[in-house]
Amino acid sequence: MRLKTSLLKEPKHKELVSCVGWTTADELYSCSDDHQIMKWNLLTSETTRVVKLPDDIYPVDLHWFPRTIGVKKQSHAESFVLTSSDGKFHLISKLGRVEKSVEAHCGAVLAGRWNYEGTALVTVGEDGQVKIWSKSGMLRSTLAQQGSPVYSVAWGPDSEKVLYTSGKQLIIKPLQPNAKVLQWKAHDGLILKTDWNSVNDLILSAGEDCKYKVWDSYGRLLYSSQPHEYPITSVAWAVDGELFAVGSFHTLRLCDKTGWSYALEKPNTGSIFNIAWSTDGTQLAGACGNGHVIFAHVVEQHWEWKNFEITLIKRRTMEVHNVINDAVDLLEFRDRVIKASLNYGHLVVSTSLQCYVFSTKNWNTPLIFDLKEGTVSLILQAERHFLLVDGGGLYLYSYEGRLISSPKFPGMRTDILNAQTVSLSNDTLAVKDKADEKVIYIFEALSGKPLGDGKPLTHKTEIVVIALDQKGLTSERKIAFIDKNRDLYITSVKRFGKEQKIVKIGTMVQTLAWNDTSNILCGIQDTHFTVWYYPNTVNVDKDLLPKTLYEKDASEFGKNPQIIHFVGNQITIRRADGSLIHLNMSPYPAILHEYISSSKWEDAVRLCRFVKATATDEDQTMWACLAAMAVANKDMTTAEIAYASIGEIDKVQYINSIKDLPSKESRMAHTLLFSGNTQEAETLLLQTGLVYQAIQVNINLYNWDRALELAVKHKTHVDTVLAYRQKFLEDFGKKETNKRFLQYAEGSSIKISVIRSKAPGPSKCILN
Repeated sequence: MRLKTSLLKEPKHKELVSCVGWTTADELYSCSDDHQIMKWNLLTSETTRVVKLPDDIYPVDLHWFPRTIGVKKQSHAESFVLTSSDGKFHLISKLGRVEKSVEAHCGAVLAGRWNYEGTALVTVGEDGQVKIWSKSGMLRSTLAQQGSPVYSVAWGPDSEKVLYTSGKQLIIKPLQPNAKVLQWKAHDGLILKTDWNSVNDLILSAGEDCKYKVWDSYGRLLYSSQPHEYPITSVAWAVDGELFAVGSFHTLRLCDKTGWSYALEKPNTGSIFNIAWSTDGTQLAGACGNGHVIFAHVVEQHWEWKNFEITLIKRRTMEVHNVINDAVDLLEFRDRVIKASLNYGHLVVSTSLQCYVFSTKNWNTPLIFDLKEGTVSLILQAERHFLLVDGGGLYLYSYEGRLISSPKFPGMRTDILNAQTVSLSNDTLAVKDKADEKVIYIFEALSGKPLGDGKPLTHKTEIVVIALDQKGLTSERKIAFIDKNRDLYITSVKRFGKEQKIVKIGTMVQTLAWNDTSNILCGIQDTHFTVWYYPNTVNVDKDLLPKTLYEKDASEFGKNPQIIHFVGNQITIRRADGSLIHLNMSPYPAILHEYISSSKWEDAVRLCRFVKATATDEDQTMWACLAAMAVANKDMTTAEIAYASIGEIDKVQYINSIKDLPSKESRMAHTLLFSGNTQEAETLLLQTGLVYQAIQVNINLYNWDRALELAVKHKTHVDTVLAYRQKFLEDFGKKETNKRFLQYAEGSSIKISVIRSKAPGPSKCILN
């Protein structure tokens, strides 16, 4: 990926350009110390003067009023705030009329920013004050006051906090009084610029120490650049939070959100004082010290899937390269490409007005349909359909171009969704809520309605990353998520009334990905790269989980690596310096998954024996996976073979005892018990009228209160429960203290011999 820059031969402004701002994806306004406001039209390449400001107004910063207000979205911005060196800010219409000028600070107003909803404006100045204003320019509050000038300011993603600079420090201050203020030393020199992205919640800072840095919202350093030759005068996030740009003297740099650099340009611009990204994220503009305005388009983005490589070679042209036969195809588009995604045998491309769907089998005849909103901010693909996210909502389309559904939930903000907070599978869509970060909304893909009983999934702490598995039955769909503490959890998405188990399967997990063809999960936890060959093991036999893992030392991946793809047997990991590492995984677990999904149990056993015969060290892992899969699918014969192969003799004996049970329901219940689902086993026994067995299950698990409750409720075997309890206490030399047992024991004389004659076979042994 790189920047294609363009500069006019002669600058349009006579003095340095201090600020720039986009109204639409093709129209830009620039302000300069020559008091001119110019309008640049990129479609016609025309530049016109909007207005000449009074000679005492020297512009410092410009910010357009946000286009998204609630659900309504204006096609273009109508007014902007301009801060100036005379201590005022000016509300100016698109036509250049100054609607209002407000005395704001002593000394220059160094920055002004609207919040995301357009309900408040924050200004900062040389006087060290941070002030919040209403939409109409009335002072609401002075948020902070300090001794040094505040050079830059940014709103937090929820518009509830403000980030501002203070010398070498960065400060995050909530709008609520008495809330905790976060402050840290960020640079060794004066901080000149900062920016906070609403999608990825990351912070950029740039300073006179000639470095730019990336921070998370807790003030933890994620990336620090090498010192440049000159101070960094501007930084800016692209809207979707995937890229950012850095400006310095004769320098423009394009970087990934993790900090590493895609491209470095050395244009003849002087210092770049301000950078603004267009609303669609395809281009940026820079305000230059020599009177120029530099424009740069992002080109040469790269997508890979199996044997296809696709590159955006021009704004409207893609090149497809099939590496197997070296065939090259060119794809031409009517408008510029904004977003693209390549997966599951399809390329989905959104331009400013249309969406194109190509099949990898035929590049010549794409399916084309018009877009409602225009700027698509995210494309996600599953095997059967794909999701488009734009400012107006979530839209699920089939690969034939048919709109399937458009899920909604209360307070939905689609402009801040990204691939970490939305996940799609063939039958399910999961979205993390921004208003309450502990909540995940789960929808049925085909209808767009909430899944199951309609209640969202709720976790005890804030969730950071979510991911749905891609294969298998809808009823067994699983979601994996990482929370704020970096713990990895897995749970089923189907929830009808009963509280679903959310099980922790990993700690210190940085990144994760599901395989595209089987339900295998991989992640990087702490210093290890881990593959969970069968994550569902936690719901079947938790003790078996460590045996179903593959672990590898992850020190070669460096700090903060990210898993990009997990396609087939290949995992692609991007290191913090931007380089890619490809790992190959054993093909056997995926084959095992395939056999199980087709119920080919004999083939599965044969495969495990073959792996054992090849003397690899993964035969134990394969047998453990097969054991868990067999129990999950209630195939106890295969389970017995698998458990025997890994030396779990106690479990083999229990499986044999299950096989000997007389009724099918009883066998089912004991299989559930084997998986630890006590409640479900008891419910099944009670439903089929096996009350004594339900009571016995609770006695065997020492759930005495529940056993007595069932006996009393069904008016049967109360004396049996009392006898077991008495025997239990005698064995441990204790006396009865439980009031309920004392109450029922009073009126009954318990004779073990009588109980023994009533109890079924296995129970007699326990009483002897």
